[in-house]
Amino acid sequence: MFPQWVGLVVAIVLNTASPILAQNASFNATFGQRRLEIHMNTVETVNLTLTNVNVPHGTPYKFQVRSDKQELAIADKVIEASEINENTKSWFGTFDVQAEFLGNAKVYVELQVGENSIPSNEKLDVVIIREVRVIDHVFTGSVALLVSLLYINFGAALDLSTLKGIVRRPIGPAIGFTSQFLLMPLLSFGLGYVLFPDSVELQLGMFFTGVSPAGAMTAIGNFAAFGMMPLWIFTLGRLIFERGNLVVPYENIATFAVSLVVPLTIGILIQRFRPGAGRILVRLLKPVSFLLILFIIIFAIVTNLYLFQLFSWQIVVAGLGLPWLGYIFGWILAKILKQSSADALTIAIETGIQNTGIAIFLLRFSLPQPQADLTTVVPVCVAIMTPLPLLLMYLWQKIRPGRRDPETVLDTKQRDACDIYDDSNALNPVLRTVQA
Repeated sequence: MFPQWVGLVVAIVLNTASPILAQNASFNATFGQRRLEIHMNTVETVNLTLTNVNVPHGTPYKFQVRSDKQELAIADKVIEASEINENTKSWFGTFDVQAEFLGNAKVYVELQVGENSIPSNEKLDVVIIREVRVIDHVFTGSVALLVSLLYINFGAALDLSTLKGIVRRPIGPAIGFTSQFLLMPLLSFGLGYVLFPDSVELQLGMFFTGVSPAGAMTAIGNFAAFGMMPLWIFTLGRLIFERGNLVVPYENIATFAVSLVVPLTIGILIQRFRPGAGRILVRLLKPVSFLLILFIIIFAIVTNLYLFQLFSWQIVVAGLGLPWLGYIFGWILAKILKQSSADALTIAIETGIQNTGIAIFLLRFSLPQPQADLTTVVPVCVAIMTPLPLLLMYLWQKIRPGRRDPETVLDTKQRDACDIYDDSNALNPVLRTVQA
């Protein structure tokens, strides 16, 4: 038996020599392809070649194939030193990549010498996407159809004669414009950066939702949306794209913005040449808007159950925070500018409600996979969370003691349903709140 101190000395020598031996070791790894696109919940086989394996003689070592994101892609193969061809200092074989969930991962080879490791310079880019189903096309097409119908109704409801009143008293419209086109984009950008510092996809989903206004504003507000949405995406949004090394889809976004002009123009023409049909469309504005929200919530849940695997406390906070902070800041801004309580409430609701249908369609139309799928979770969550405070307010109005009859209140304050401003350009307190 050797004395105990001998074993201790040997251990110290080996631990000291291990980093030195690792520094003198080298190898080259070559994958059979530079990029692997794989469907979720499937397995693909990849060729791998190891060459120029140079490890000090007699040093124990092994190679291991790894993934930098095991929760997305699993690659776990061990290549023992005995498998390396001593004459050619090389090895050729295959390993499996198992796709677990949507996203991007990198697979690499690691040379392990004692407790030290050397990663390969070459890495395999793994892109995990969903297999496109017929129901996915149905969902995207249905959202596009409902958004188009909504904009036809917007066009039929636009009262261009109110432009003169806006010029005379621009305070109300200016507050709405500021809250929708300045406050909400900045708020969504900030929330996305704070809540999802390591996820460019979720930051994009948050930002695209924040720049998609509900649309129940004046003629100026509706037309401004066509310019303000691309403006924000091409400026502040570009920072998010660059952070994730993504290309800004200028052409797709511009095409989408222009395409929304078509249904809006159809609605304006109907109002101009078929006023009777226009009035019918105006009455359908609320039901169509409500249907859009309901459709997105139900259909998105049924067809995209995978989204709930992405739900975290950050996602829930984002879904609650964007509309709720919009309500709060819209109310504060209106009261600072001395608007009445009814007008302030209208501005608050118009500020907090975003058109999640537009956000979902724009994301799916503009981004490649898997980013298009990953970004969708944010507008879906916002659509689910947005009605909650409005429902609570409604229930409070119903149950609180000594309340006035809401029907009486509405009858005494009813205005033209075609616009939220009356002839004096005061905001209509009859809340057209159900916008997508």
